[in-house]
Amino acid sequence: MTVQAVIKPNTYFDSVSLMSLSTKANQIEGVEQAIIAMGTEMNKEVMKNVGLLTPEIEEAGSSDLIIVVKAATDELCENAFVGINDLLTKKKSPSKSGNSEVKFSTISSAAENIPDANLAVIAVNGMYAAREAKKALENDLNVMLFSDNVSIEDELALKQLAHEKGLLMMGPDCGTAIIGNVALCFANKVRKGNIGIVAASGTGSQEVSVRIHEFGGGISQLIGTGGRDLKEEIGGIMMLDGIQALEDDEATKVIVLVSKPPAPIVQEKVLAKIKECKKPVVVWFIGGDEAAVTEAGGHYAKMSKEAAIKAVVLAGADESKLNKRALNIPLIEEVRTKLKPEQKYIRGLFSGGTLCDEAMHAAKEKFDNVYSNIAKNPEFRLKDRNTSMEHTFIDFGDDEFTQGKPHPMIDPATRIERFIQEAKDPEVGAIVMDFVLGYGAHEDPVGAMLPAMIEAKQNAEAEGRHLEIIGYVLGTELDRQNLDDQVNKLLAAGVTHASSSQNAGLLAREFVVKGE
Repeated sequence: MTVQAVIKPNTYFDSVSLMSLSTKANQIEGVEQAIIAMGTEMNKEVMKNVGLLTPEIEEAGSSDLIIVVKAATDELCENAFVGINDLLTKKKSPSKSGNSEVKFSTISSAAENIPDANLAVIAVNGMYAAREAKKALENDLNVMLFSDNVSIEDELALKQLAHEKGLLMMGPDCGTAIIGNVALCFANKVRKGNIGIVAASGTGSQEVSVRIHEFGGGISQLIGTGGRDLKEEIGGIMMLDGIQALEDDEATKVIVLVSKPPAPIVQEKVLAKIKECKKPVVVWFIGGDEAAVTEAGGHYAKMSKEAAIKAVVLAGADESKLNKRALNIPLIEEVRTKLKPEQKYIRGLFSGGTLCDEAMHAAKEKFDNVYSNIAKNPEFRLKDRNTSMEHTFIDFGDDEFTQGKPHPMIDPATRIERFIQEAKDPEVGAIVMDFVLGYGAHEDPVGAMLPAMIEAKQNAEAEGRHLEIIGYVLGTELDRQNLDDQVNKLLAAGVTHASSSQNAGLLAREFVVKGE
């Protein structure tokens, strides 16, 4: 096996582009593994951990572009570099739409030359992200900061500055927003409507927006806060400002909040804001306090679909006419009869953190041996992320899996490897997975996993056991990946299709419950 690297000095690409380029590079024939990344110390450490660090890479600077390829022969490596160079050239080629594409080297020059611009999307290395976000705010631009690895001190300073200037500071690590009916980064194509969302979760907000769309509603604005906004150190600044922005927005009639439970002192602030709000507020804080939300005048939702239903009903929908897609009880009983007594565990393999959390909380209602790489309680955090324990739920979008690698919604390779491993475990009764559609996501997420799922089911059958796979496709009929096509691929492979994230978690739990 050969490892070769090419260093392109002072060549910058943003992190979103690099994730996409790395995914495509790994699809080049003969490539065992490829990474395209900036030469930061963190990226070098990732390359070292996977055996791809070379002397040239060690000498590279943080402003240099690194291309490293692992293949069986020198010739295959060289062929891969030709293909990667074509990808880079294509990425940098001018637009063919007939309109000349104007590029600016700084945020200040862009703001000066595009006076009507009011929002900047920033996706740069974390070392520089806070600096660029500050420049945008100083130029009176709202900010969506896709970048992560920003210190919590910098996040607080940015959000305080944005609050003082009356601007949105979405992020850092904000992956989803819909502003003025324009989807930004990872988002689904949903109809415009009168329901606004403020969310500290990317896939959680995607799920609620998609379910609202399914039930006939639409989205006015979807404001992301970044995952740390509701920590005590930040104080919920963006969520509070987001609630206020939606309350002031004439197009918004109902507000939905999405997050894991806030820090207690931050929850008090959010509930006080809800109490003052003149518009109905639906609150889906995973594992949150129903009594506290109700006392504040909010509308508590235990799970994602419930949050969407409450929102569309408050917005004027007739609840009696909604197809809520209840759980298929006969299917649950059928699957239980197929599983052997020793097949008692769930393995959740998720690309979306909140979807993972929702399924995990459903399992925790009936089982006390539920483990995860994102468990808050150290007692139930996996000791080794690569080794499952009893009921295990993995968020492959967590930083520990994505440092130096594309997000699993773009490149599912890491999840496929883990799926193959879990499918061989004779104690596994059900494997549950999400497949996320929409802007920024993989062109065919189900298709990428399909060969592994088909082979796993065939192998299990040959061993005399049933392997239950539950697949949930997060998307709408408007998304470019074609929702029906994705669902039909699951069904043709003998995979159980769940109609929502909520139902996926509940089905997985009920399939493996014994003695009911």
